[in-house]
Amino acid sequence: MSRFELPIYATLSLCAGPFLFARSFRDLRTRRLIQNTPTARIRSMAMGLVEINGNVEMGSHLTAPFSGRPCAYWEVDISTPNWRRQGWSVVHRNASGHPFMVRDDTGVATIYPQGAECRVRQGVGEECVGLSLPECYASYLREQGLFFRHVWQLSVLRFRERILEEGMRVYVLGTAMPRAEAHDISHDEVLEATGTDGAVDTRLRALQEETVSVVRRGDNEPTFIISQESERELTLGLGFRAAAKLMAGPALTLFGLAYWLYWLGALVRR
Repeated sequence: MSRFELPIYATLSLCAGPFLFARSFRDLRTRRLIQNTPTARIRSMAMGLVEINGNVEMGSHLTAPFSGRPCAYWEVDISTPNWRRQGWSVVHRNASGHPFMVRDDTGVATIYPQGAECRVRQGVGEECVGLSLPECYASYLREQGLFFRHVWQLSVLRFRERILEEGMRVYVLGTAMPRAEAHDISHDEVLEATGTDGAVDTRLRALQEETVSVVRRGDNEPTFIISQESERELTLGLGFRAAAKLMAGPALTLFGLAYWLYWLGALVRR
């Protein structure tokens, strides 16, 4: 580390330390929320913050943008090389916003994923030379109208896609709302919400009729998690992350503070 880089790292440490320390309490709060919220059956769950487990069912005719596979939910990211850190920097993220269903042995709930913290396991990933992209990636860049896409294509690009397919088991922690708020609406609004053009097929109509309630991000309680990890895996991961941030936050702050106090002391002595 050169003497020119040290002030930059000290300043970054001084800013990042308090941020990580504050985030550790957020992780601990989420962990405690997961632990204290009992798992509910969909048919009998109360309105408000709920925790449910079930199998995914498609709520619309949705296909993943890269693989073209039918799915209930997808998320993608595009990265460019970070030569300084010898890794990748994510330059674009996107996710589907169409609702999907979760079914347990008692009923069906509609999940609106907007604003959720989604923990979907790694799906397909591919690294491609930007100037000779496969059509699935090139067409996605064109359709999204990404401003810097021509610059990104001058280097290697990494494309990653994660999806939730029908039948997959998921854990959901979010705010339950009455079915009437989302489903007792006009036919056109149903089509728009599900992303289905034309008549809704019989299966989707049946699912909508079975729906007990809607789970989404709440106005008063913003915690909203959709995860393929179990409750135990989530709480363990949050506990480890919170502990790491609790230790790293003060350490980084002390490093940055010590450097600048030493520098100011040396300046005064001159």
